[in-house]
Amino acid sequence: MPAIDPIVHELARIVGADFVLYRREDLAAYECDGYTVHKHPPRAVVFPSCTEEVAAVVKYLHDQNIPFIPRGAGTGLSGGAVPLGGEVIISLVKMKRLLHVDYENRLAVVEPGFVNLKLTNSVAGKGYYYAPDPSSQYACTIGGNVGENAGGAHCLKYGVTTNHVLGLEVVLANGEIAEIGGVPDAPGYDLMGLLTGSEGTLGIVTRITVRILKNPEGKKTVLAYFDSVEEASQAVSDIVAAGIMPAALEMMDKTAIEGVEAGTYPVGHPKGVEAVLLIEVDGIAAGIDDQIAKIVSVCQGRKVSEVKVAATEEERARWWANRKTAFPAMGSISPDYLVQDGVIPRSRLPEVLEKIRQISERSGLRIANVFHAGDGNLHPLILFDARIPGETELAVRVGSEVLKVCADAGGSITGEHGVGIEKKEEMRYVFTDDELEAQLQIRDVFNPRNLLNPDKMFPKPGRCAEMRAAPVEIS
Repeated sequence: MPAIDPIVHELARIVGADFVLYRREDLAAYECDGYTVHKHPPRAVVFPSCTEEVAAVVKYLHDQNIPFIPRGAGTGLSGGAVPLGGEVIISLVKMKRLLHVDYENRLAVVEPGFVNLKLTNSVAGKGYYYAPDPSSQYACTIGGNVGENAGGAHCLKYGVTTNHVLGLEVVLANGEIAEIGGVPDAPGYDLMGLLTGSEGTLGIVTRITVRILKNPEGKKTVLAYFDSVEEASQAVSDIVAAGIMPAALEMMDKTAIEGVEAGTYPVGHPKGVEAVLLIEVDGIAAGIDDQIAKIVSVCQGRKVSEVKVAATEEERARWWANRKTAFPAMGSISPDYLVQDGVIPRSRLPEVLEKIRQISERSGLRIANVFHAGDGNLHPLILFDARIPGETELAVRVGSEVLKVCADAGGSITGEHGVGIEKKEEMRYVFTDDELEAQLQIRDVFNPRNLLNPDKMFPKPGRCAEMRAAPVEIS
């Protein structure tokens, strides 16, 4: 092995020479995650195969004062796995085993590289499933889901990743191995809640105990088309106000519909329709039809142009494939796009969507809205062309202004994609300097040298405090 970098030899000694990448051409694939605006090469990429190897790698890097980043499948959308300063990437994709399933106690134990959808597929034969279902579930890993506290279309009823994590094995920043939570959970501080969503800044998860659920008796899905985004938004609030808690309540606007119909899974959405709602209810079979009838009635009271119930499981699956591939489908109508992840109170949907429309008009960039309407988690997709000088920077500024609108409406800058590098300066939209300092103090308890995923989540010190109050103007 060429003596290109002395650390490569030691990493190779720990995990084997075949499981360390260091050549420029090999590192290119690790310059970014799903957030492609920033690209920086890592110093090396190492592939441990077990907890002990992760701990040995971390201890070596810690002792050498070399920063490092844990990485899953690289599907993250906020730049959380981007090596800004030549860090070593610790890829967990080799740790991909389903270690144990306990159907009696409804839990499963997996390694961090185990793919989300694979867990549901593994337990489906016994009538169980894993509830968190991000759109990238066919590729994203459960370890990455823990890092970002991922959600998905069905989090309205079933919650996000943190609601399904029962225990964690974690390698801390100095290489020590810790057990957090478990069954039963010990009393004391909620360290699992702290680690879930910490974006790899507090530790590296190497084993995860998760809750699995019994399949519901019944499940039905409704598709409703509206000639007005406002009427569709009002229908969302009306459905919940009617006492119905759907498993999922999704919305796409006209531009998003154009994208999914040009994508891999078109379903024949009518041209020119302004908004579509995809609504799913599940539970005890005896009550499903009554809930569906109420949903249809609510939609009809909001000037729905057409409402229909999936007649077969195949039709229902096609509707969901159409929705879940919405992000990549935007590539069919735009060379590039930037995904945002703001959260707002559900009652403010019409107002916020109108403001996003105005931002789009003022900036000259199209914005496609496809999102979890039931819990107010918006995903505006800002369409742009990186080949045009200045458009990438404009798209980033547009995204920042969208997040300011969400924060001003009483919401947050992220619901499930994380902060990473994309939204770390926008943290000031929702937190005071004192609140940010308190979070940094907690991070320093776990990661005192800031070696573990450095320069993520938190804004740089010294930025003017007025940023929290002043929107980013789009000219």
